[in-house]
Amino acid sequence: MLAGERTTNGWLALGSTFSAEIMGHAGFESVTVDCQHGMFDFHQMLPMLQALSATPATPIVRVPWNDPAIIMHALDAGAYGIICPMINTAQEAKKLVHAARYEPLGGRSYGPARGLLYGGADYFEHANAEIVVFAMIETREGIANLDEILSTSGVDGVYIGPNDLALCLGAKPGSDFTDQRVVDTIAHILARARAHGKFCGIFCANGAAGAKRRAQGFDLVTLGHEGSLLASAAKAAIETALASGSGLDGSQSGY
Repeated sequence: MLAGERTTNGWLALGSTFSAEIMGHAGFESVTVDCQHGMFDFHQMLPMLQALSATPATPIVRVPWNDPAIIMHALDAGAYGIICPMINTAQEAKKLVHAARYEPLGGRSYGPARGLLYGGADYFEHANAEIVVFAMIETREGIANLDEILSTSGVDGVYIGPNDLALCLGAKPGSDFTDQRVVDTIAHILARARAHGKFCGIFCANGAAGAKRRAQGFDLVTLGHEGSLLASAAKAAIETALASGSGLDGSQSGY
């Protein structure tokens, strides 16, 4: 992203180490372990990060909330990026940075544990520079305070949750390409991130939406989570298999 390249991000919601391996080897530059809406807790997050370590993908964690203990724990477990939901003010952004950065940029407690195994003996020397911190913008308050959030030292960028953003604007989830209020607000967030020289990421429902967001200039583009990708692939396989409308003997029996 520092070189101006678009990053394609995978997303894990099922709590499976096997799906973490699959997504990590699928070609994503990064893969996010979703501890906010994913069907798992920290004890399952850790082996998922361990599985990702054996793949080329950079591990990111979306923490469930702006809680310093959780943020530090995720980083100590080996996350190289943090996406934090519901950042509404500059003060909340500073709290996020304080938890995610070591002195003198923040107040993260030293004890990287798995970070040393994954990042190497010189982990501490590079952690502040290498760990990416995204503040999620998904509320009216966050939109109103966007410039102050983007001005916060130590925040590398903002990440858009389009469904919560749509809800706060009075639109339906999934309307990020169809409701003009949501379309305009997403464009505004991207433009302000550009003006501040910060990254902008966004969650997409599928690859087609991801292609549009890449073309619009988003730096980190998530292509749905592995559960939705599995469901889409399963439905497509069923439709293809049933496209002829009959079995070999002309019947539609499953036997």
